[in-house]
Amino acid sequence: MLKAGIVGMPNVGKSTLFNAVTRNRNAEAANYPFCTIDPNIGVVSVPDPRLEVLGEMSKSEKVIPAAIEFVDIAGLVEGASEGAGLGNKFLANIRETDAIVQVVRCFENDDIIHELGTVDPLRDIEIINAELILADHAALEKRKTSREKKAKSGDKEAKKELAVMDKLLPHLDQGKPAITAEMNDDEKEIMKEFFLLTSKRTIFACNVSEDELAGAISDPQGHAMVSRVKSYAKDSHGAEAIVISARIEEELIDLSPQDGKDFLSDMGISDSGVSTMIRSVYHLLGLNTYLTTGEKETRAWTIKSGAKAPEAAGVIHTDFERGFIAAEVLHYDDYVEYQSKAAARDVGKLRIEGKDYVVKDGDVIEFRFNV
Repeated sequence: MLKAGIVGMPNVGKSTLFNAVTRNRNAEAANYPFCTIDPNIGVVSVPDPRLEVLGEMSKSEKVIPAAIEFVDIAGLVEGASEGAGLGNKFLANIRETDAIVQVVRCFENDDIIHELGTVDPLRDIEIINAELILADHAALEKRKTSREKKAKSGDKEAKKELAVMDKLLPHLDQGKPAITAEMNDDEKEIMKEFFLLTSKRTIFACNVSEDELAGAISDPQGHAMVSRVKSYAKDSHGAEAIVISARIEEELIDLSPQDGKDFLSDMGISDSGVSTMIRSVYHLLGLNTYLTTGEKETRAWTIKSGAKAPEAAGVIHTDFERGFIAAEVLHYDDYVEYQSKAAARDVGKLRIEGKDYVVKDGDVIEFRFNV
């Protein structure tokens, strides 16, 4: 299962957000730095309203959503790349994740201590990014030394790695994350072997106060801090920045889904920020969902974007992939419009696809196989 790491400066709302995402209170969320030391881990369901619709249509006994793993990583501080604040341990925790959610404090509150005494979201982001870049630079320099010895002996793979490192190191020296370096497909494959912190896809979560949430969602440009973070995320990372209120999300933990909707509606908010964040991270990880439905269960299956039908079948069982014959495909939108496979078949919407078919998000599929 793919992992997303929740990172940020101390006391920006990481553990509170983690509790909200995982709908429990296992992560300590206290008003002092480093209240989290060992990472908290939780498996999170991906919100998908399509499942309930299909489940009702099929009268399914159960509905099973897709899931990803979130990791609550302790606050990073300036000097983390040199070990400050248990930095080496925290950086190692980040290295084990597949994507990063960087929580940024975008609210003033004298009762909640900020590590640096003042609230400045861009300064916080730049500190985090600088530490990740410094850690990557040190790792590349160390790797480069070992590869230079192999290259001198004629090792072709070592020479290819050195060429990529010679492009990356100057890029990092400019304070830019590895993910924004211009690389061809072969170079990107080589870079994956470096396991760089700044090569991970990132989403920024702007944590605002309870009374600012509705306004910041409806008019992000009207919230000075959120507006700055959104512009920075787009310009420096080509990344998305979403608006959440970790405190409100934590309050939703103890409410039923319907009570939670009513609570948000009273505030003028249509959807939970956590739901938006989970869906954003899911797609950030390059994941898509196809669906199966029947009386026994309606289920979301996770595949990598671009996966072909046999590979998607293998997610259910390796025998499905090994003995793949064909896939009976009906997209969710057509399923709902025509209300049955038979009706969809009559208008040509139900298709039989072969092994080269690239599965699309929202496809409802039944596989034919023989082993």
